[in-house]
Amino acid sequence: MTVGNPMNRKPKMRKYTKKDFDRQFPDDATCLEWLKSYLYPDGVFCEKCNRVTKHHRVASRPSYSCDYCGHHVHPTAGTIFHKSPTPLTLWFHAIYLMASTRCGISAKQIERETGVTYKTAWRMFKQIRSMLDESGEWRLGGKGKGVEVDEMYYGGRRKGGGGRRLRGDRGEQTKSLVVGMVERQGRVRALTAENASGATLLPIVKEHVMPSSTVFTDELPSYHGSFWSLVKRGIAGVYHSVGSSYLQTYLNEYSFRYNRRSDTQPMFISFLKQVEKRDAVVRHESIPVEPF
Repeated sequence: MTVGNPMNRKPKMRKYTKKDFDRQFPDDATCLEWLKSYLYPDGVFCEKCNRVTKHHRVASRPSYSCDYCGHHVHPTAGTIFHKSPTPLTLWFHAIYLMASTRCGISAKQIERETGVTYKTAWRMFKQIRSMLDESGEWRLGGKGKGVEVDEMYYGGRRKGGGGRRLRGDRGEQTKSLVVGMVERQGRVRALTAENASGATLLPIVKEHVMPSSTVFTDELPSYHGSFWSLVKRGIAGVYHSVGSSYLQTYLNEYSFRYNRRSDTQPMFISFLKQVEKRDAVVRHESIPVEPF
């Protein structure tokens, strides 16, 4: 029997169980403390004192008060938790649930596992996925690196929904075009596109691939056998169908997972560390009903 060189084995992602979660985040106070420590690693800056000062937890509200002037800082402000009546423990639990499966989890399951209403579960689900968009953070490839570019059509004949109407050999079907770009043995980015014309695809490639990269457009089995199969199996098995208006957010989630497939840090921690301060935008959208 041939035994591989242990030095060539890639380290595995560390396990993070529900027991680990319950021990690290037993209540809202510990969740808030983690959030404060993560968002303010160098200490909390007091706007009134105009410097980093010591802050203490306010017992009556989820905030911290400056020891010198009493100015309050709210760690949840500007994050996905902003003004949410849902306890932080349930938010963190929902993030844990979404991060703990390879192919994703439905809002219906979040509803069942956390005990919130479906309306709340869907909004939590949508907000958590909004953190996983890495499109503006880095570009693929680089000098001497190859990037494969390919396309996939998602969807089929169904009532309603957006997407592209294709005619010909495939029949008239409702399809959404997805453009995939992947570094060889590296990261991936998948984006929805209006059509497959050069005028549409070239700007996408230029925006997301570094100019010094070598771009390949032939259909390589290594690409199809990994990321596309993950997306197709996940959507078909977990979500059953996804409307074209929401497809990009699901692609962001699968890309995020794929790009961390070799990490040793637990996926839950990777999800959690995507929390950031940003302008809160309230959008009123219809909430799709998922299968039970």
